[in-house]
Amino acid sequence: MQTVSFKSILSQYKVIFFDAYGVLKNYKGLIPGIEQTLAWLDAQKKAYYIITNDASRSPQLLSQSYHNAGLKMITPERIVSSGMLAKEFLELKVKDGIVAYLGTKESAYYIERPGVEAVSLCKLSTADMDKVNALVLLDDEGFDWFDGLNKAVNLLRRKTIPAIVANPDGAYPVSKQDVGIAIGGISWMIEKITGRKFIRFGKPDSQIFMLAWDIVQGHFPGLSKRDVLMVGDTLHTDILGGNKFGLDTALVLTGNILTEDAETRIISSGIAPTHICESAVVDFH
Repeated sequence: MQTVSFKSILSQYKVIFFDAYGVLKNYKGLIPGIEQTLAWLDAQKKAYYIITNDASRSPQLLSQSYHNAGLKMITPERIVSSGMLAKEFLELKVKDGIVAYLGTKESAYYIERPGVEAVSLCKLSTADMDKVNALVLLDDEGFDWFDGLNKAVNLLRRKTIPAIVANPDGAYPVSKQDVGIAIGGISWMIEKITGRKFIRFGKPDSQIFMLAWDIVQGHFPGLSKRDVLMVGDTLHTDILGGNKFGLDTALVLTGNILTEDAETRIISSGIAPTHICESAVVDFH
């Protein structure tokens, strides 16, 4: 399997779409050297956006988390979150009542608006279940799993309401070798138990790429998909999603896929990236 340097392919593209976890950061913090990549892109006047399945908090708070880590150049306008799609869906489909959710208090940003009450499932009383008009899974933190998952199952058994998962990822890396269960994986279990199907937002679905594409075209009229590169660490979300949308893709080996497993995973999945890079770090040596 042949890898290429990330810098060597950038001259082909005007806009870069980055996945977040595994590309810009991991369980240790920022990927070492990623600051110089973004600084170099700014100097070259190449646009970049973060396309993320992270619906744990608003784009403003996600941006602040990057600022706290030292990436001051990542503004809320550069972040396209799957939570934004869930928010749009709820605004169109749920006019009033309670939207119950699993996630942190910050993730309720994607639900809250006048006339609609966002209530954590763990705080939902049995008496209020009849007032629930949708269930949204936003994050794997912020609730007691035993209580929250049981309430989610019984709510869907009791009521025919939209069930939404704003982050379809099944797992996320917690170390170089191990993963944790993500909220998308929780949705699979609830589906199996209840027989209900969740509405999913985020990569690899094309809708998140359509949202990002609309944003980018507003700034770069006449842009072609050939001018955009999707950079990710996961074949079944980042790379598959980018490929389906017609973008060139770059798989980096700083996240979900170990270097020694990459070739086997690509062949067995049939998901082929346009480029394979050790990382998204621009090397000046």
